[in-house]
Amino acid sequence: DGGDADAAADAAAGEGVIHPKFRLWLTSYPSPIFPISILENSVKMTNEAPKGLRAGLLRTFTSDPLSDPEFYESCSKPEAWRKMVFGLAFFHSYMQERRKYGAIGFNIPYEFNENDLRISIRQLKMFLDEYEEVPYDTLSYTCGECNYGGKVTDGHDRVTVECILKLFYCPEILTDGYAFSDSGLYRAPEHGEYQSYLDYVNTLPLIAAAEVYGFHANADITKDVLDTESTLDAFMMTQSRDESGGGKSAEEVIGEVAADLIERLPPNFDIELAEKAYPVEYYESMNTVLTQELGRVNVLLTVIRNSLVNLGKAVKGLVLMSDELDKVGKALYDGKVPAKWLKKSFPSLKPLGSYFREVVERVAFFRKWVDEGIPSTFPLYAFFFTQAFLTGSKQNYARKHKVEIDKVDFDYQVLDGDESSFTTKPEDGVYCFGMHLDGAAWSPAERSLCESEPKVLYCPAPGVHMMPAQVKDFKKYTHYSCPLYKTADRRGILSTTGHSTNFVMDIRMPCSQGNDHWIRRGACLLLSLKD
Repeated sequence: DGGDADAAADAAAGEGVIHPKFRLWLTSYPSPIFPISILENSVKMTNEAPKGLRAGLLRTFTSDPLSDPEFYESCSKPEAWRKMVFGLAFFHSYMQERRKYGAIGFNIPYEFNENDLRISIRQLKMFLDEYEEVPYDTLSYTCGECNYGGKVTDGHDRVTVECILKLFYCPEILTDGYAFSDSGLYRAPEHGEYQSYLDYVNTLPLIAAAEVYGFHANADITKDVLDTESTLDAFMMTQSRDESGGGKSAEEVIGEVAADLIERLPPNFDIELAEKAYPVEYYESMNTVLTQELGRVNVLLTVIRNSLVNLGKAVKGLVLMSDELDKVGKALYDGKVPAKWLKKSFPSLKPLGSYFREVVERVAFFRKWVDEGIPSTFPLYAFFFTQAFLTGSKQNYARKHKVEIDKVDFDYQVLDGDESSFTTKPEDGVYCFGMHLDGAAWSPAERSLCESEPKVLYCPAPGVHMMPAQVKDFKKYTHYSCPLYKTADRRGILSTTGHSTNFVMDIRMPCSQGNDHWIRRGACLLLSLKD
């Protein structure tokens, strides 16, 4: 019991039982439930990763085990050991810094630490001593799949880790002048003594450019925006809703916002009428997709409408302001989407105004579908359950051509022109629009992925004809398997359907550069942006 422990401690202190030089050392992960009283009465110490690539390399070389001369000098292959351990140290700092760029670095910000590096260093030395030739595959597996990869839970992040490690665990690193980045500024130093590596590290820039981590220069803007948003969110948490004289009260503002949103909210769909117009049909799975989507739209519209109506009454004093309604009101006051809505909504990172506009646009799309029939093109962002829509297209193909659906997947053809250019449905598959490229751009002239324009973070992606076909009949071309996500944070959880709540699919996009280039760029397709 906490009270008894406090009383016992106070009593012991009063009796002089506790030695005046006694100190209690506590360690803890960051936690929102850590007792405030302990924080107020203690000396706080934190051990954070060094900031910057150069600082990270210096810490690695001046820490155990590399700082131990006996360990550092005792490898049976000194040249390979010193070059590769430098590459490993570079890889560790690379991973630490890359996650600071948000989702474009890793979908999930993993806590890679000194223990991962330490065991990888010891394994590197052990394998170099035991094998006659450098076992690159073994080293890559133990480091990339076990030590670092063991913490990686996202499939695309795992591919990214393997792609990055290729730069450092490769035969080329043993040659003098091998560059780790396109600029050539960061290289594997020439074979030398311990001090020569420290001297080389001290010549590196204090602040590394984004290109060293495989990014476009625009990634620095993304990183700065994330830092700014974090600071502003912290300020918002301290903001008071109490009025300080003059202007409207918080309740008046919330009431006006709620009334405005109710006025703009579209009515619910009549699902019974829709089911009569679009009955279940063996050769047209899109009818089932439509009615399922209308059900999800109605659930969201009902939640939004009920919460806004009740909130309007609560701010007028007509009904009790519950804790749930108070949270909705605070979100509206802050210009954010209430958590209650997001539980029944499509994933979104947008502020309130942009989110509500998107709700209206989605409803308008489905309204047009109900009134005018199955459209010739589809804005892919409009669907709550995108995978069901895509599966419906594959199912239509499989039933039409009498092929097992397990043998059918999507082949892709990038389209020229906008949605208005395609007025008739394709023979098979669907025309999909409404996507954006993050970390890359599209060149219509070269029909290939290309580098982003300076200061342009997101670029409109071309339409894609998703063509169901048997896997053995796929076209072969140089491509990047570009992941498609619903939102820019890219993180998702596995839902009860077995699908991610964020990741949709990999789309093969034509490219002239190698696949590894775009993996390190963090390039992806997005269905929804942040604003």
